Amino acid sequence: MIIVGELINASRKPISEAIKNADANYIQQVAKDEYSAGASYIDVNAGVFVGKEADYLKWIVKLVQEVVDGPCCIDSPDPKAIEVALKIHKGPAMLNSISLEKERYDAFIPLVSGTAHKVVALCMSDEGMPETAEARVKIADELINRLVKKGLSLDQIYVDPLVQPLSTNDIYGIEFLKAIEMIMNNYPGVHTMCGLSNISFGLPLRKFLNRTFGIMAIDRGLDGMIMNPLDKEFMASIIAAEALRGKDEYCMNYLQAYRDNLLEV
Repeated sequence: MIIVGELINASRKPISEAIKNADANYIQQVAKDEYSAGASYIDVNAGVFVGKEADYLKWIVKLVQEVVDGPCCIDSPDPKAIEVALKIHKGPAMLNSISLEKERYDAFIPLVSGTAHKVVALCMSDEGMPETAEARVKIADELINRLVKKGLSLDQIYVDPLVQPLSTNDIYGIEFLKAIEMIMNNYPGVHTMCGLSNISFGLPLRKFLNRTFGIMAIDRGLDGMIMNPLDKEFMASIIAAEALRGKDEYCMNYLQAYRDNLLEV
């Protein structure tokens, strides 16, 4: 499972305050905590700072990579902001995100074409956000084929079928799960990625719903997740779910997690 640590996001008040106050120590501590907890990528997002996003993203990427020996997931709908942040990033990053929306697609492609960067590919087009699994897969098919033609390998592509709030339509959970399974079965070598928290929007006990939905998605083949890696119970459940799903040869990851006391929550 590729875990993208979600905590360095300016939509969270502690992070926005740290950015405004130039509190480098706080941001670096969050990054270190996420990486130590098992994050493969550290998400960096400064989207609430209109007009300053690019400069703040560049600053945050530098801070994170000073203390974490790993890559960032540079998270912005603005390709220009991502381009600025990439100038300081060491090594291949994960770029979140491209879609079939023409303006975003055309601006984003030069950032990834011919590079080793990973890319999150959103199942969204100029027609809006799809509701059914079939509509999601149709967009995924076109995105995957376009990206491959631009020189990306399947291993660089993380398709995000987009989680939508269950509280607004009771089909959104199952249609997302069906889309994950169809994409993973139809496009061997491609990865899938999602942010889980939208599923529980407007409902009580959101953490409980997010965890349950995440395990259901792993059963359908999901292999990437934007989440809080400091949630020890959820991380332990992911390790167990991957073993039970047959994605952990001889249960080696599960046994290592047991020896490291990561399953005692």
